[in-house]
Amino acid sequence: MLKKICTTIAIAASVLCGAAHAQGGYPSKPITIVVPFSPGGATDIMSRTLAERLKNRLGQPVIVENKPGAGTMIASEYVARAAPDGHTVLLAASSLGIAPALYSKVNYDPVKDFTPISLVASVVHVLSVHPSVPAKNVAEMVNWVKANPTKANYGSVGAGTSTHLESELFNTMAGVKMEHVPYKGSAPALLDLVSGNINVMFDAYASSKPFINDNKIRLLAVTTAKRSKLLPNVPTVAESGLPGYEAMPWLGFVAPAGTPAPVVNKFQTELMEVLKEPAVQEKFQSLGLEIIGNTPAEFSEFIKKDIVKWAKVVKDSGAKAD
Repeated sequence: MLKKICTTIAIAASVLCGAAHAQGGYPSKPITIVVPFSPGGATDIMSRTLAERLKNRLGQPVIVENKPGAGTMIASEYVARAAPDGHTVLLAASSLGIAPALYSKVNYDPVKDFTPISLVASVVHVLSVHPSVPAKNVAEMVNWVKANPTKANYGSVGAGTSTHLESELFNTMAGVKMEHVPYKGSAPALLDLVSGNINVMFDAYASSKPFINDNKIRLLAVTTAKRSKLLPNVPTVAESGLPGYEAMPWLGFVAPAGTPAPVVNKFQTELMEVLKEPAVQEKFQSLGLEIIGNTPAEFSEFIKKDIVKWAKVVKDSGAKAD
């Protein structure tokens, strides 16, 4: 009996010591932030901004490693297979949970293979139309699409991307069927919107902004449930003609499944402090990003709900990225 009690105490002590070491000794080497996009874009710039600040707070170098491709699945799979010690984390995007619904083969589970750390920011997306579309708000646009079923089309930055699915969600909720014209990136799609080759587009505000400011395309609404702090005078899609509509592309940190809670909490705590810095907030705003920040538990629930939502959109629309 005494031996059994001693064994139990030893196990408990081992667990406590392990947790204490995980928090007290973390990080013990450089941290790598894996970014699923190419260098130079808004997500990459955001990552490097955070890496520089986190380095100072965590006391170890924080390296950004770009692993673009396969709808962000290359980076996601890489981190899912990494050591669960908090030294390799993924700057995940909405596509983390959307990919399993879009692709026939995905080598990771967005829930089981990752430990959420924090939702970092939302990417402000807007709905814009070519000036030839006689609509000043979403309700008028829906009426125009219904009256011009063979003329109405929309551009996206690629099949299976957030701009594609946002548009399909709009189609389903509005009871319309705009033709999908996929492009390889935002720039060519916006150029065709400006020229009138397509007449509708959901896209990031940061990339659409120059054309909106030059009156080459008309901004109708933002896609979020509430008005954006970046565009307080612009109505949401929901309030200007399509009640219940919401689309919020997001970015957040996740670690490999099994990463100790003390390590996750340490990273999350320091990240929250970084997100409070005025210089960081200013940089995010210039990139068209709205800072959020939440707890690992809150982010976990958010991801699960997001997966369910977009899986339904994919099913209803028949969208596929293979």
